[in-house]
Amino acid sequence: MTKIIHLAAQYLAAAGISFLDKKDDDSHTNLGFDTKNGFLETWSLNEKGSKLALDYQRFSLHWINKHTIETTLNLDGKTHKEIVKWITNITNHLSPNKSYKYNLHYKLPYEEIKNDFIFSQPKLDELNKMLSYRIIAQQVMEDVVDKWKMRTNIRIWPHHFDTGGYEHINADKNTSVGFGMAIPDNLINDYYLYTAGYKANNGIDTSNFEPLVIGNWMNEGFNGAVLNMKDVDETKAKNFFNESIEKYSVL
Repeated sequence: MTKIIHLAAQYLAAAGISFLDKKDDDSHTNLGFDTKNGFLETWSLNEKGSKLALDYQRFSLHWINKHTIETTLNLDGKTHKEIVKWITNITNHLSPNKSYKYNLHYKLPYEEIKNDFIFSQPKLDELNKMLSYRIIAQQVMEDVVDKWKMRTNIRIWPHHFDTGGYEHINADKNTSVGFGMAIPDNLINDYYLYTAGYKANNGIDTSNFEPLVIGNWMNEGFNGAVLNMKDVDETKAKNFFNESIEKYSVL
């Protein structure tokens, strides 16, 4: 069911592409996460703070102005064409020179979505599981940012659909670290937390690292630490990130 939410999130990414100034790192496309309401949301699309949001539990898109939901589209049973039309209509006032276009500049790991593609609501327990993982990841990573006095934002990147951050943790030694939560992929067929260190943008070999108390080091297909999200609570997630980041910080 991750696929359906991943696809639904692309409508938000397309809004960023359509209305925001392009950033070299593609950050204009990335998404915030409202842990209180369980919403994925765009950056503000105008000076009034208007946003497009995806509500996990209601499986709906919301148009939000000044933190107030103005209108909602339930995605269950809607076609791709109907959704694009709805977003186009509610955003037609944003700019005299720009309009909403569903035109992604990256490829997703699924077949290209067609106009007649119909969204079907996942089971509530699946939605709640995905939502709980996002909440844990967001809250824990914000805590990690505070602890390590990082400047990175914790955002969701729509291409790979990971919640993550990236920071230089030892400028003198040119060391940086990326950390986040990934959706099931070829590395691990489940949601998982990860940390990866880099020297001058090259991945750091972990084959000689001491074992982690929580999680495991990997060095084939991915250089870094991983922890399956199954049965992970906030305490375990914090310990995983802090232990693995600490290792990279002293290299």
